[in-house]
Amino acid sequence: MATSLRRPSFTACSSSPTDTDDEGVRGTCEDASICKRFAVSVGYWQDPYIQHLVRLSKERKAPEINRGYFARVHGVSQLIKAFLRKTECNCQVLNLGAGMDTTFWRLKDEDLLPSKYFEIDFPMIVTRKLHSIKLKPLLSKPILDLHSEDTLQMDGHVLDSTRYAIIGADLRDIPELEEKLKKCNMNTQLPTLLIAECVLVYMTPEQSTNLLKWAAKSFETAMFINYEQVNMDDRFGQIMIENLRRRQCDLAGVETCKSLESQKERLLSSGWESASAIDMMELYSKLPRAEVSRIESLEFLDEMELLEQLMQHYCLCWATKGGSELGLKEITY
Repeated sequence: MATSLRRPSFTACSSSPTDTDDEGVRGTCEDASICKRFAVSVGYWQDPYIQHLVRLSKERKAPEINRGYFARVHGVSQLIKAFLRKTECNCQVLNLGAGMDTTFWRLKDEDLLPSKYFEIDFPMIVTRKLHSIKLKPLLSKPILDLHSEDTLQMDGHVLDSTRYAIIGADLRDIPELEEKLKKCNMNTQLPTLLIAECVLVYMTPEQSTNLLKWAAKSFETAMFINYEQVNMDDRFGQIMIENLRRRQCDLAGVETCKSLESQKERLLSSGWESASAIDMMELYSKLPRAEVSRIESLEFLDEMELLEQLMQHYCLCWATKGGSELGLKEITY
Protein backbone atom coordinates (compact mmCIF):
# COMPACT_ATOMS: atom_id res chain seq x y z
CA MET A 1 0.00 0.00 0.00
CA ALA A 2 1.06 3.61 -0.40
CA THR A 3 1.48 5.41 2.90
CA SER A 4 2.26 8.97 3.86
CA LEU A 5 5.94 9.86 3.80
CA ARG A 6 5.81 11.61 7.13
CA ARG A 7 3.72 9.00 8.87
CA PRO A 8 4.77 5.59 7.51
CA SER A 9 2.66 2.70 8.78
CA PHE A 10 3.53 -0.96 9.01
CA THR A 11 1.09 -3.83 8.81
CA ALA A 12 1.57 -7.02 10.80
CA CYS A 13 2.50 -10.12 8.85
CA SER A 14 1.84 -13.78 9.43
CA SER A 15 4.52 -16.47 9.58
CA SER A 16 5.08 -18.63 6.54
CA PRO A 17 5.29 -22.46 6.78
CA THR A 18 9.09 -22.37 6.36
CA ASP A 19 9.63 -19.99 9.28
CA THR A 20 10.09 -22.80 11.79
CA ASP A 21 12.41 -24.76 9.47
CA ASP A 22 14.68 -21.73 9.06
CA GLU A 23 14.76 -20.75 12.73
CA GLY A 24 18.37 -21.89 13.19
CA VAL A 25 19.52 -19.85 10.19
CA ARG A 26 17.66 -16.77 11.42
CA GLY A 27 19.36 -17.28 14.77
CA THR A 28 22.77 -16.83 13.11
CA CYS A 29 21.60 -13.38 11.94
CA GLU A 30 20.88 -12.48 15.55
CA ASP A 31 24.27 -13.83 16.69
CA ALA A 32 26.21 -11.92 14.03
CA SER A 33 24.31 -8.69 14.75
CA ILE A 34 24.97 -8.93 18.50
CA CYS A 35 28.67 -9.65 17.90
CA LYS A 36 28.97 -6.59 15.63
CA ARG A 37 27.12 -4.44 18.16
CA PHE A 38 29.48 -5.55 20.93
CA ALA A 39 32.61 -4.95 18.83
CA VAL A 40 31.37 -1.44 18.00
CA SER A 41 30.73 -0.75 21.71
CA VAL A 42 34.35 -1.70 22.51
CA GLY A 43 35.64 0.65 19.78
CA TYR A 44 36.73 -1.67 16.95
CA TRP A 45 34.96 0.51 14.36
CA GLN A 46 32.40 3.31 14.33
CA ASP A 47 28.75 2.65 13.55
CA PRO A 48 26.22 5.09 15.04
CA TYR A 49 23.30 3.14 13.54
CA ILE A 50 23.68 -0.41 14.84
CA GLN A 51 22.57 0.53 18.36
CA HIS A 52 19.14 1.41 16.93
CA LEU A 53 18.75 -2.07 15.40
CA VAL A 54 20.51 -4.45 17.79
CA ARG A 55 20.56 -4.82 21.58
CA LEU A 56 23.89 -4.73 23.43
CA SER A 57 24.85 -8.13 24.82
CA LYS A 58 25.46 -8.34 28.56
CA GLU A 59 27.96 -11.08 27.84
CA ARG A 60 31.44 -10.05 26.69
CA LYS A 61 32.55 -11.45 23.36
CA ALA A 62 36.02 -12.99 23.12
CA PRO A 63 38.75 -10.75 21.65
CA GLU A 64 39.37 -13.18 18.77
CA ILE A 65 35.67 -12.93 17.82
CA ASN A 66 35.84 -9.11 17.88
CA ARG A 67 38.99 -9.04 15.74
CA GLY A 68 37.40 -11.49 13.32
CA TYR A 69 34.36 -9.25 12.89
CA PHE A 70 36.61 -6.22 12.45
CA ALA A 71 38.46 -7.97 9.61
CA ARG A 72 35.16 -9.06 8.05
CA VAL A 73 33.59 -5.59 8.16
CA HIS A 74 36.79 -3.93 6.92
CA GLY A 75 37.32 -6.43 4.08
CA VAL A 76 33.76 -6.36 2.76
CA SER A 77 33.63 -2.57 3.09
CA GLN A 78 36.84 -2.11 1.06
CA LEU A 79 35.48 -4.19 -1.83
CA ILE A 80 32.10 -2.39 -1.77
CA LYS A 81 33.80 1.01 -1.90
CA ALA A 82 36.12 -0.12 -4.69
CA PHE A 83 33.09 -1.11 -6.81
CA LEU A 84 31.26 2.15 -6.03
CA ARG A 85 34.30 4.21 -7.03
CA LYS A 86 34.86 2.25 -10.25
CA THR A 87 31.23 2.83 -11.25
CA GLU A 88 31.18 6.40 -9.84
CA CYS A 89 28.12 5.24 -7.84
CA ASN A 90 26.09 4.87 -11.05
CA CYS A 91 25.12 1.37 -9.99
CA GLN A 92 22.88 -0.63 -7.68
CA VAL A 93 23.71 -2.84 -4.68
CA LEU A 94 21.83 -6.00 -3.70
CA ASN A 95 22.63 -7.07 -0.14
CA LEU A 96 21.44 -10.69 0.06
CA GLY A 97 20.57 -11.87 3.55
CA ALA A 98 21.29 -8.37 4.88
CA GLY A 99 19.96 -8.91 8.40
CA MET A 100 20.54 -5.83 10.58
CA ASP A 101 23.33 -4.52 8.35
CA THR A 102 23.85 -0.73 8.37
CA THR A 103 25.92 -0.31 5.20
CA PHE A 104 23.27 1.84 3.46
CA TRP A 105 23.37 4.49 6.20
CA ARG A 106 27.16 4.45 6.51
CA LEU A 107 27.61 4.84 2.75
CA LYS A 108 25.27 7.83 2.77
CA ASP A 109 27.44 9.45 5.45
CA GLU A 110 30.47 8.98 3.18
CA ASP A 111 28.62 10.31 0.12
CA LEU A 112 29.05 6.92 -1.58
CA LEU A 113 25.45 5.85 -2.11
CA PRO A 114 24.65 3.88 -5.29
CA SER A 115 21.67 4.81 -7.45
CA LYS A 116 19.67 2.34 -5.38
CA TYR A 117 20.45 0.04 -2.45
CA PHE A 118 18.41 -3.14 -1.95
CA GLU A 119 18.32 -5.40 1.11
CA ILE A 120 16.75 -8.86 1.00
CA ASP A 121 16.16 -11.24 3.90
CA PHE A 122 13.58 -13.56 5.45
CA PRO A 123 10.22 -11.76 5.85
CA MET A 124 10.37 -12.11 9.65
CA ILE A 125 13.77 -10.37 9.80
CA VAL A 126 12.63 -7.65 7.39
CA THR A 127 9.52 -6.96 9.49
CA ARG A 128 11.67 -6.51 12.58
CA LYS A 129 14.07 -4.17 10.77
CA LEU A 130 11.20 -2.14 9.30
CA HIS A 131 9.79 -1.73 12.80
CA SER A 132 13.11 -0.25 13.98
CA ILE A 133 13.35 2.05 10.93
CA LYS A 134 9.84 3.32 11.63
CA LEU A 135 10.59 4.06 15.29
CA LYS A 136 14.09 5.54 14.94
CA PRO A 137 14.41 8.92 13.15
CA LEU A 138 18.18 8.37 12.69
CA LEU A 139 17.28 5.41 10.43
CA SER A 140 14.13 6.74 8.75
CA LYS A 141 15.24 10.33 8.04
CA PRO A 142 17.97 9.48 5.45
CA ILE A 143 15.47 7.29 3.56
CA LEU A 144 12.80 10.01 3.61
CA ASP A 145 15.25 12.79 2.72
CA LEU A 146 16.34 10.90 -0.39
CA HIS A 147 12.80 9.98 -1.45
CA SER A 148 11.49 11.98 -4.40
CA GLU A 149 7.77 11.15 -4.34
CA ASP A 150 4.86 12.12 -2.09
CA THR A 151 4.14 8.56 -1.00
CA LEU A 152 6.29 5.70 0.19
CA GLN A 153 5.51 2.11 -0.77
CA MET A 154 5.49 0.11 2.42
CA ASP A 155 3.91 -2.92 4.06
CA GLY A 156 4.95 -5.54 6.59
CA HIS A 157 7.53 -7.18 4.30
CA VAL A 158 8.57 -4.41 1.90
CA LEU A 159 9.66 -0.79 1.93
CA ASP A 160 10.43 0.77 -1.44
CA SER A 161 11.81 4.30 -1.70
CA THR A 162 13.80 6.15 -4.35
CA ARG A 163 17.26 5.10 -3.10
CA TYR A 164 16.58 2.29 -0.61
CA ALA A 165 14.44 -0.84 -0.66
CA ILE A 166 14.12 -3.67 1.83
CA ILE A 167 12.34 -6.84 0.71
CA GLY A 168 11.17 -9.94 2.55
CA ALA A 169 11.91 -12.88 0.26
CA ASP A 170 13.41 -16.37 0.23
CA LEU A 171 16.67 -16.39 -1.75
CA ARG A 172 16.03 -20.04 -2.61
CA ASP A 173 12.92 -19.04 -4.60
CA ILE A 174 14.43 -17.23 -7.60
CA PRO A 175 11.16 -16.40 -9.45
CA GLU A 176 9.69 -14.80 -6.30
CA LEU A 177 12.95 -12.95 -5.59
CA GLU A 178 13.16 -11.56 -9.13
CA GLU A 179 9.50 -10.52 -9.15
CA LYS A 180 9.82 -8.63 -5.86
CA LEU A 181 13.05 -6.91 -6.94
CA LYS A 182 11.49 -5.78 -10.24
CA LYS A 183 8.48 -4.39 -8.36
CA CYS A 184 10.98 -2.26 -6.44
CA ASN A 185 12.53 -1.03 -9.72
CA MET A 186 15.66 -3.14 -9.90
CA ASN A 187 17.43 -2.15 -13.11
CA THR A 188 19.26 -5.02 -14.85
CA GLN A 189 21.05 -2.53 -17.13
CA LEU A 190 22.92 -0.89 -14.25
CA PRO A 191 26.27 -2.23 -13.00
CA THR A 192 25.25 -4.33 -10.01
CA LEU A 193 27.05 -5.39 -6.85
CA LEU A 194 25.68 -8.40 -4.98
CA ILE A 195 26.81 -9.11 -1.40
CA ALA A 196 26.33 -12.34 0.56
CA GLU A 197 27.85 -12.69 4.04
CA CYS A 198 27.46 -16.18 5.53
CA VAL A 199 24.38 -16.74 3.37
CA LEU A 200 25.19 -19.27 0.63
CA VAL A 201 26.50 -21.83 3.13
CA TYR A 202 22.98 -22.23 4.57
CA MET A 203 21.62 -23.24 1.15
CA THR A 204 22.15 -26.56 -0.58
CA PRO A 205 24.86 -26.40 -3.30
CA GLU A 206 22.11 -26.60 -5.93
CA GLN A 207 20.20 -23.67 -4.40
CA SER A 208 23.29 -21.43 -4.08
CA THR A 209 24.40 -22.33 -7.61
CA ASN A 210 20.96 -21.33 -8.91
CA LEU A 211 21.31 -17.96 -7.17
CA LEU A 212 24.85 -17.40 -8.50
CA LYS A 213 23.80 -18.37 -12.03
CA TRP A 214 20.74 -16.09 -11.87
CA ALA A 215 22.95 -13.18 -10.77
CA ALA A 216 25.51 -13.79 -13.53
CA LYS A 217 22.79 -14.13 -16.15
CA SER A 218 20.63 -11.19 -15.03
CA PHE A 219 23.23 -8.41 -15.10
CA GLU A 220 25.60 -7.56 -17.96
CA THR A 221 28.03 -5.84 -15.61
CA ALA A 222 28.25 -7.20 -12.09
CA MET A 223 30.37 -8.13 -9.09
CA PHE A 224 29.60 -10.69 -6.39
CA ILE A 225 31.12 -10.55 -2.89
CA ASN A 226 30.87 -13.69 -0.78
CA TYR A 227 32.08 -13.98 2.82
CA GLU A 228 31.81 -17.40 4.42
CA GLN A 229 33.55 -20.49 5.77
CA VAL A 230 36.51 -22.24 4.15
CA ASN A 231 38.89 -25.16 4.91
CA MET A 232 35.98 -26.96 6.55
CA ASP A 233 37.35 -30.46 5.96
CA ASP A 234 39.85 -30.33 8.84
CA ARG A 235 39.25 -31.02 12.55
CA PHE A 236 38.63 -27.37 13.46
CA GLY A 237 36.09 -27.11 10.64
CA GLN A 238 34.32 -30.24 11.83
CA ILE A 239 34.05 -28.79 15.36
CA MET A 240 32.49 -25.63 13.89
CA ILE A 241 29.92 -27.75 12.03
CA GLU A 242 29.11 -29.83 15.13
CA ASN A 243 28.64 -26.71 17.28
CA LEU A 244 26.15 -25.27 14.80
CA ARG A 245 24.27 -28.57 14.50
CA ARG A 246 23.79 -28.59 18.28
CA ARG A 247 21.91 -25.33 17.81
CA GLN A 248 19.69 -26.82 15.08
CA CYS A 249 21.59 -24.99 12.39
CA ASP A 250 22.84 -27.11 9.50
CA LEU A 251 25.46 -25.87 7.05
CA ALA A 252 23.64 -27.29 4.02
CA GLY A 253 26.25 -25.96 1.58
CA VAL A 254 29.43 -26.79 3.48
CA GLU A 255 30.80 -29.03 0.72
CA THR A 256 31.54 -25.95 -1.39
CA CYS A 257 33.63 -24.56 1.50
CA LYS A 258 36.50 -27.06 1.23
CA SER A 259 39.15 -24.63 0.02
CA LEU A 260 39.77 -21.25 -1.59
CA GLU A 261 39.96 -23.10 -4.91
CA SER A 262 36.53 -24.70 -4.45
CA GLN A 263 35.12 -21.29 -3.55
CA LYS A 264 36.52 -19.72 -6.72
CA GLU A 265 35.53 -22.68 -8.89
CA ARG A 266 31.84 -22.49 -7.96
CA LEU A 267 31.77 -18.83 -8.98
CA LEU A 268 33.52 -19.49 -12.29
CA SER A 269 31.31 -22.48 -13.09
CA SER A 270 28.20 -20.35 -12.43
CA GLY A 271 28.94 -17.87 -15.22
CA TRP A 272 31.28 -15.39 -13.53
CA GLU A 273 34.32 -14.42 -15.61
CA SER A 274 36.91 -13.81 -12.90
CA ALA A 275 37.11 -14.96 -9.29
CA SER A 276 39.46 -14.28 -6.38
CA ALA A 277 39.57 -15.52 -2.78
CA ILE A 278 41.59 -14.80 0.34
CA ASP A 279 41.36 -16.33 3.79
CA MET A 280 40.75 -13.91 6.63
CA MET A 281 44.13 -14.46 8.27
CA GLU A 282 45.83 -13.32 5.08
CA LEU A 283 43.42 -10.39 4.90
CA TYR A 284 44.21 -9.54 8.55
CA SER A 285 47.93 -9.48 7.67
CA LYS A 286 47.18 -6.91 4.93
CA LEU A 287 45.25 -4.52 7.17
CA PRO A 288 46.82 -1.07 7.66
CA ARG A 289 49.39 -1.44 10.46
CA ALA A 290 48.08 1.63 12.31
CA GLU A 291 44.59 0.10 12.42
CA VAL A 292 45.91 -3.26 13.62
CA SER A 293 47.88 -1.55 16.40
CA ARG A 294 44.79 0.40 17.41
CA ILE A 295 42.44 -2.60 17.61
CA GLU A 296 45.03 -4.85 19.25
CA SER A 297 45.41 -2.28 22.02
CA LEU A 298 41.67 -2.45 22.79
CA GLU A 299 41.77 -5.90 24.38
CA PHE A 300 44.42 -8.38 25.46
CA LEU A 301 44.41 -11.58 23.39
CA ASP A 302 45.60 -14.64 25.25
CA GLU A 303 46.06 -17.06 22.37
CA MET A 304 47.05 -15.77 18.95
CA GLU A 305 46.83 -19.36 17.73
CA LEU A 306 43.05 -19.46 18.28
CA LEU A 307 42.62 -16.24 16.27
CA GLU A 308 44.70 -17.74 13.45
CA GLN A 309 42.66 -20.95 13.45
CA LEU A 310 39.41 -19.04 13.37
CA MET A 311 40.52 -16.65 10.60
CA GLN A 312 41.87 -19.50 8.47
CA HIS A 313 38.34 -20.95 8.40
CA TYR A 314 36.66 -17.89 6.88
CA CYS A 315 37.31 -16.26 3.55
CA LEU A 316 36.40 -13.32 1.36
CA CYS A 317 35.68 -14.13 -2.30
CA TRP A 318 34.74 -11.84 -5.13
CA ALA A 319 33.85 -12.39 -8.76
CA THR A 320 33.17 -10.10 -11.69
CA LYS A 321 31.38 -10.23 -15.01
CA GLY A 322 31.68 -7.61 -17.77
CA GLY A 323 32.70 -4.09 -16.83
CA SER A 324 36.11 -4.20 -18.54
CA GLU A 325 35.74 -0.50 -19.41
CA LEU A 326 35.19 0.20 -15.69
CA GLY A 327 38.16 -1.91 -14.60
CA LEU A 328 36.13 -4.26 -12.39
CA LYS A 329 38.68 -7.07 -12.81
CA GLU A 330 41.32 -4.80 -11.27
CA ILE A 331 39.47 -4.73 -7.96
CA THR A 332 41.49 -6.63 -5.38
CA TYR A 333 42.17 -6.68 -1.71
